[in-house]
Amino acid sequence: MRHTTALIGLACLGMPHTCLHADESPIEEVIVIEKYAKRAIYLEDALSVSPDTAQLLKEVPGGNVNGNGPLTGIPQYRGMYGPRIGITVNGATIAPAGPNWMDPPLSYAAPSQLVSLEVYRGIAPVSVMPESIGGAIVSNTKLGDFTHTLDWQSTGRVSFSGQTVNDASLLGGMAAFANQSHHVAVAAMSEQGDDQSFPGGKILPSEFDRQRGEVAYGYRYGAHTLEFGYTRNETGNAGTPALPMDIDYFDGDLYRAKYQYDGERWQIDAQLNASELVHGMTNYHLRPVPQNLALWRQNTTDVDNFGFGLNARRMDSQGHWLLGLDYFDEQHNGLIDNPNNSMFFVEGFNNASREVLGAFVEREQRFTDTLVAEIGVRVNQVTADADAVDATPARMMPPAMMLRNTFNAADRNADDTNVDAVAKLWWSRSDQLVLYAGLARKTRSASFVERYLWLPLQATGGLADGFTYTGNLDLQPEQSTEIEFGTDLTLGRFSLSPRIFVRDVDDFIQGTPSTDASAVMMVRMMNMANGTQVPDPLQFNNVDARFYGFDMDWRVSINDEWSVTGLLNYVRGERRDIDDDLYRIAPPNASFQLNYAAHKIDASLELVAYDDQAHVSLTNREVRTDGYELLNLTAAYQFNDTLRLAVGAENLLDETYLDHLAGYNRVQNQDIMLGSRLPGTGRNVFLRADIAW
Repeated sequence: MRHTTALIGLACLGMPHTCLHADESPIEEVIVIEKYAKRAIYLEDALSVSPDTAQLLKEVPGGNVNGNGPLTGIPQYRGMYGPRIGITVNGATIAPAGPNWMDPPLSYAAPSQLVSLEVYRGIAPVSVMPESIGGAIVSNTKLGDFTHTLDWQSTGRVSFSGQTVNDASLLGGMAAFANQSHHVAVAAMSEQGDDQSFPGGKILPSEFDRQRGEVAYGYRYGAHTLEFGYTRNETGNAGTPALPMDIDYFDGDLYRAKYQYDGERWQIDAQLNASELVHGMTNYHLRPVPQNLALWRQNTTDVDNFGFGLNARRMDSQGHWLLGLDYFDEQHNGLIDNPNNSMFFVEGFNNASREVLGAFVEREQRFTDTLVAEIGVRVNQVTADADAVDATPARMMPPAMMLRNTFNAADRNADDTNVDAVAKLWWSRSDQLVLYAGLARKTRSASFVERYLWLPLQATGGLADGFTYTGNLDLQPEQSTEIEFGTDLTLGRFSLSPRIFVRDVDDFIQGTPSTDASAVMMVRMMNMANGTQVPDPLQFNNVDARFYGFDMDWRVSINDEWSVTGLLNYVRGERRDIDDDLYRIAPPNASFQLNYAAHKIDASLELVAYDDQAHVSLTNREVRTDGYELLNLTAAYQFNDTLRLAVGAENLLDETYLDHLAGYNRVQNQDIMLGSRLPGTGRNVFLRADIAW
């Protein structure tokens, strides 16, 4: 714990300047909920050049990211991650095609085309997402907007960036044409990078290649607006050294249509979304090929997503009502084979489907000029099913045969009725002080992986702990009870927003040692046949868990040019049924940033510090990590209304460190021991140019 003192010291100094209140305008009423309920990062102002959108979460209180590769960051918020966090991209829910979340939802919103990333602070409203037990994130890549005249106007942006840590480059652009009734826009980007370097060598493989294109059209007539959008995403070779395979390709088509009515008393929003995503991965095309030809693997997966949402907001003198109905359906397939053996196959998932139909009612009530509440209730009907499966091992090996026959003979249909309820209260004691309290009951049903993984495999939603897992057809929904308290304080040039929280989760879905003799025997037989040492499998089961902690952002404006900003985050994740900690929880961390903004210059010097993580999961054989500190420097110069140039250096002192949320190395590499935690990247000098009109 030698870094604890440094963390506390940093916490007394600042908040990242890209982590802003969603509404920085003067408060028209005493309380504006939006100001305190969200943290928004506006990408036009941010100086990040990372290809991974999830990395931006490190700039909001409570946020972090689990990294398995350069494009595969899985958002973590207050200790929860993966499908427990509700995420939308342009209003659409996206179920990844990769059963190991090689394409997490935010990977379909590349930073270079992102307008904003909004993270709900703490408990998310029931209206935001069907399932948001761990929080909610809204990403927007909206292209163009209407003007206020009949004359057509053109706007656009072209961006270029390059960085040294992996010789990566990016070229992207957007052009829009609009008047008061129409807007049309096109956007495209291409980015690629080589293997990342660290002070001891190279992280292999960590190269990446991605292209993205988007078109959008909108029509507005009076109070009515209709918009359409289409996105094409193509990811090529991309390394994921913490996972058993690397990305060969991701091809995806995403469609959306939206209608909005903005009346004097009523606002109506309706949205229709669909996507078709296909994914190929191998364990031989980027990493060293297995010497045993029988161990070559390629996995082809796909998912079809479809969803809609309809909500109506009615304003009144005391607040507003929000009523809504939403639906989301995902259908997955996965086939594993061996290019050296045409007879080998494993149907990992066969038409594994999951549907969520939800309805909610939410009320924002202003009791007085100083007291505002938000109360909401949601009911979700979650159904899941899967077709029968087969595999070559199940035709030859008794343990695999038993697992297949048991799965195929079972009732694979699941039907859960889940109820969420949220109550939040803001009390403005003065213009400088707002007190906050929140209470929620949130639920989540099992993912298709957690329920339908029938053969011991390392398809785990990106857990990357080295274990094989099997699913559980009898999983119960997770039920979370959360309470949080906080304050928003402004004293002249000083402001801070601390929060404390406790979240108890009954029936938390966690891998525990398998008691299925067939699954255990299967793994042991494969070890004997292949000369491997894979540990006995885990099975997804219901346990009891608790998350608790504290997070805060704050700011000190020294004068009109200089400011000091910072973050402080602390979270613990524990099992309540046994004496163990939860896996892959972010260590205590803090940041301090000295900012200068004047005379067309925007510059910052940032110190980031992470404490040791000694609270690790024994069940997952998690290894402790030491703390570290990193120094980052960025500067931008606005030449005119059109051109901005930015430069920066991340990990300026080229420190060697281990990120606790990075996975373990799965690739033969002379620079990194097999099975050891992947190191953080070395010094990265970058250049970015933006041309806007």
